[in-house]
Amino acid sequence: MTHRITMVAGEPSGDLLAARVIEGLKAHEQGLQFRGIGGPQMQEAGLALDYPMDALSVFGYIDAIKQLPRLISIYQGFKKKTLAHAPDVFVGVDAPDFNLRLEEQLKKSGIPTVQFVSPSIWAWRYQRIEQIKRAVDHMLVLFPFEVDIYEKEGVPVTFVGHPLAQQIPKTPDARAARIRLGLDPDKPVLAILPGSRQSELKALSQVFLQTAQKLHQKYPELQFAVPLVNEARKQQFIELSKGITLPNLHLFEQKQAQQPVSRDVMEACDAALLASGTASLEMALYKKPMVIAYILSPLMVKVMAWKSGQSAPLLPWIGLPNILLREFAVPEHLQEAVTPEQLMASCVRALEDKAYIAATKAKFEALYNTLAIDTPRLAAERIWQVATAR
Repeated sequence: MTHRITMVAGEPSGDLLAARVIEGLKAHEQGLQFRGIGGPQMQEAGLALDYPMDALSVFGYIDAIKQLPRLISIYQGFKKKTLAHAPDVFVGVDAPDFNLRLEEQLKKSGIPTVQFVSPSIWAWRYQRIEQIKRAVDHMLVLFPFEVDIYEKEGVPVTFVGHPLAQQIPKTPDARAARIRLGLDPDKPVLAILPGSRQSELKALSQVFLQTAQKLHQKYPELQFAVPLVNEARKQQFIELSKGITLPNLHLFEQKQAQQPVSRDVMEACDAALLASGTASLEMALYKKPMVIAYILSPLMVKVMAWKSGQSAPLLPWIGLPNILLREFAVPEHLQEAVTPEQLMASCVRALEDKAYIAATKAKFEALYNTLAIDTPRLAAERIWQVATAR
């Protein structure tokens, strides 16, 4: 008997997660058929494409509003196809705005649903738990603290670890990474990651570079490594850095068919100055001290408050390492606190304070060990249970 699995991922991180789950399912059971919405990683793993992942790509709330008619058309078309196809299970990978709405309709029609990656209801819009209850037969979560939330709410849940931990070496080799990047292996390195989105670079690039200027005066041999996701972001960064002189600055652009250049930079560095986001979790998995910063425009603050009904997150932290450790293990600078002087002070500690550096690395070692479990196998086993339960 052939079992059919429909999946949806809406962005590159979800594409990678879903591809690994497809491989896990194929290792678990022969003759499975996969179709849905995904990217190149999922296609390579065996997904037959109904729509390309790029069709769901939006950049923030404003773009989502502009793209709403197109997204509604894709949603309606894909829902119709999925109901007609009647898969044994539907797996939504992240992309909660699209997937939870679809899962609710599929579950009503008797199609089992699994959501892989919980929306961050622990930070914003906890009321979405009601929709999740209606939409999801089983929730697969990346972080252990999320299990308690769903168990309390009566939603079946399984912690499956975070696939990023399996992709990052348990013992990073900073010297080898510096040599790969063409950096001096004997001189210290500060990684600078101002984000992957145009708005993030616009908000953070200049203040990060001004901070680096101050650090250069204190540490003349310090090397600054900046990974950029593509040529457009590289050109934007160069434009934003005009008029800012900074020796020892090295820019690295992502090339196709290579591991993310940001990973090499993370492995090579002694510490990092970065935008809040997934990069902070990756840096923690590389066991490096870091300084997290983020600036939202006044318009985005208003839009987020309107969409979530909150003026601030439910937790006191925004950085994933701090959220997972439930403490300010690394400093966070937000909005008006993102100044060269304040960032400089935090960076000096991350580069110089040996006791703090050792304590931070020990916390990140423990975090790595918690998350580095066999995610594809665990996710595949649970998805298969849901698919065959009926």
